[in-house]
Amino acid sequence: MIWNFFKIAWRNIWKNKLFTFINVISLAIGLSASFVIGLMVYYDFTFDTFHKDADRIYRVTTKYSSPEGLGYNHGVALPLTKASKEGITGVSQVAVFYTADPTTVTNKTFLKPLKNPQGVMYADADYLSLMNYQWLAGNPATALDGPNKVVLTESRAKAYFPNKAYDDILGQTLVYDDSIATAITGIVANFKGRTDFTFGEMISLETAKQSYMKDQLADTNWNSTSSNIQLFIKLHDKTALAGVQQQFDAMAKDHESADAAKHDQHRTFYLQPLKDLHFNTNYGIFDSSEHVGNKSVLVSLLLIALFILALGCINFINLNTAQASQRSKEIGIRKTLGSSKQQLVYQFLGETFLLTVLATLLSLGLTAVLLNVFAGFIPEGIHFKLLVSPPVIAGGLLFIVMVALLSGFYPSLYLSGFQPISILKNKNFSGQGNLSLRKGLIVFQFVIAQVFIIATLMVGKQIHFLMQKDMGFTTDAIAYARLPWNAPMAKAKLLAQQLKTIPQLEAVSLGGSPPASFNWHSTEVDFTDGNKNIHTNLQLLFGDKKYMDLYRLKLLAGRQLRNDSIPEYIINDTYRKQLGFKTPDEAIGHMIGQGKDAVPIVGVMADFNQRSLKSAIGPMAFRGDWNATYSRFNTIHFKLNNSSGGGWTTILENVRKDWSAIYPESDINIQFMDETIAKFYANESKMQTLLNWATSLAVLISCLGLLGLVIYTTERRVKEIGIRKILGASLLQLNLLLCRDFVVLILVAFAVAAPLAWYGLHQWLQEYAYRLGISSWIFALSCLGIVVLALLIMGIKTLTVANQNPVKSLRTE
Repeated sequence: MIWNFFKIAWRNIWKNKLFTFINVISLAIGLSASFVIGLMVYYDFTFDTFHKDADRIYRVTTKYSSPEGLGYNHGVALPLTKASKEGITGVSQVAVFYTADPTTVTNKTFLKPLKNPQGVMYADADYLSLMNYQWLAGNPATALDGPNKVVLTESRAKAYFPNKAYDDILGQTLVYDDSIATAITGIVANFKGRTDFTFGEMISLETAKQSYMKDQLADTNWNSTSSNIQLFIKLHDKTALAGVQQQFDAMAKDHESADAAKHDQHRTFYLQPLKDLHFNTNYGIFDSSEHVGNKSVLVSLLLIALFILALGCINFINLNTAQASQRSKEIGIRKTLGSSKQQLVYQFLGETFLLTVLATLLSLGLTAVLLNVFAGFIPEGIHFKLLVSPPVIAGGLLFIVMVALLSGFYPSLYLSGFQPISILKNKNFSGQGNLSLRKGLIVFQFVIAQVFIIATLMVGKQIHFLMQKDMGFTTDAIAYARLPWNAPMAKAKLLAQQLKTIPQLEAVSLGGSPPASFNWHSTEVDFTDGNKNIHTNLQLLFGDKKYMDLYRLKLLAGRQLRNDSIPEYIINDTYRKQLGFKTPDEAIGHMIGQGKDAVPIVGVMADFNQRSLKSAIGPMAFRGDWNATYSRFNTIHFKLNNSSGGGWTTILENVRKDWSAIYPESDINIQFMDETIAKFYANESKMQTLLNWATSLAVLISCLGLLGLVIYTTERRVKEIGIRKILGASLLQLNLLLCRDFVVLILVAFAVAAPLAWYGLHQWLQEYAYRLGISSWIFALSCLGIVVLALLIMGIKTLTVANQNPVKSLRTE
């Protein structure tokens, strides 16, 4: 019986090749989009889920609140780590580690020092047991119990000692930064699952006292927070969370700064679930180069996939119900010969399942193509091989069955409901009873398509605006490179002098981060003028005398800094207004701070955007390097001569040579300002690419369904067209007659889509401090474009039918 169902299903599919093609292509496109997005969701939601008791592990982070807004830091104050170790009820384990950035690592077997090893930490022994590392060599109990010990992952051990057995690697010596000698005391297996803990070398925490971090390790200030200090805890059970959070809240309250409380600035210690690490961009992960998930984006992706898949299913429902009259006699005969309604439902569901299988096979090829197209902005770990993992296979099979049921359930009920007596009396079954449903589904399809079109046009316009807007400083032909950590300032000045001898460099400057970057430094300052006291969180920009000229930061009043070592501020115009000065000149000579910490305002510079255009311009001050403890000049900036054109490769090579001569232990990483600005909008660019594809697929599926219905409608009205031609109807009149109903549906769809698109775009644009208005021409262009496209598609068939000889269509059935 089942084999008979599939055999008849195949005959019906083969008999209606065109409609089969439209159904299969539509479903294949929807399935391939669903597979790609499903892989992205599966990939992101499986990070660090393999750890034992992962649902009870939390990272302790720091959250700030003030009248200016919220602030976040994934580190904590050092005293908190000690207080947590001493005992918090409800916690079974506490682990502490420090992220580290050694410049070199050496060993007598290395041909030369390895520069800038990534994934290095100073950790206590509890970290290795908390994260359930599998030991390949060494004793877990003693591996990190004292100074000058290090544990390697198997990948790092093989990289450092490619021809040695693990037991032979134990006892070997690794020297960090030419001064910290450590013995290898253990080797652990790489994590088998996806993880954000990308560390390869775990040095014992006691060893950090020999490094540049020794002062930080002795810090007893509860109000000094370092992003390097990582504190993790494991709860006794899930129910302990509220009680543990209350204890951390109490510690934050007990050690709150009186000055911060005076200005309504508060700090809390937030327990971040382990499963949240991969998604929470407020706190971030340990490797900034790694992919960070975004739950809201994933939800949006899932909605897009569901919409595209729904469009394919709608095509199936529309075309199958429209062809009802062609199957009516078959159904009548089957029922007369004894077939039950249930058997007919199974028959039609079998046809749907067969079509779904064909669509699935085709979608696998389309999935590979889409993964290749999106390779530039999806994580490297998302690849076609993920489809063969057991969870994905099980979920995919269930998904395919659901799609088959969704596509075929209603048509099968509708077709199997025909009455055999009425059918065999030659009553007409044209599907008119289902006309309202088909019209509603067509409207739904084009609502989705037009929302995508409008969104694509507006997002593209906003991104173009963001990329082209003047940031307030020059970015053209400017590059910068971070200096080695903790390197002597004398070497930095020597490098600057060397670069100035390169004739193709217009300017060279030492300073902190660029005017706009992902890194910034801020401090709290007070300005007192009579009885008025203004407390502000002030962002600081560090640079020498050449910095402002290099970036062409405009001076509105006052003068440049005299030199790098004299305490002076050049404030921006936003801060000037916040202080209450009517003109830039009025601010000159006033002091920021009090007593020995007072610093004069010597200049006012024009505002510029310090970060992406999502953020408004905040108060800022430009200053030199007058900190006696350590230098704030950690970056070298230089401007290339624009006239050099293609000669930039040679210029950058000369820069690298000068760098290598002064910092042989460290590699240079040159970044261009225009690339940095582009990174601000990486998510927007990805969104635009995704919308472009989603729009193309939605329009394609909708138009395929429209084409199928037009073909069916014109074939059913061939005699009518013939009679109208004989009576004198023109081609234009016939075309309007056949297309009118569909155009009306498209216009109705636009009327529904326009307010939905406007609302969604309005909400999205609120994220940007600088944004464009929603232009009416975008809506008009979307409506006109989809109508013209629909008319072209409909015209392909309607003009062909209208041009046929009416005598031929009227001569015979």
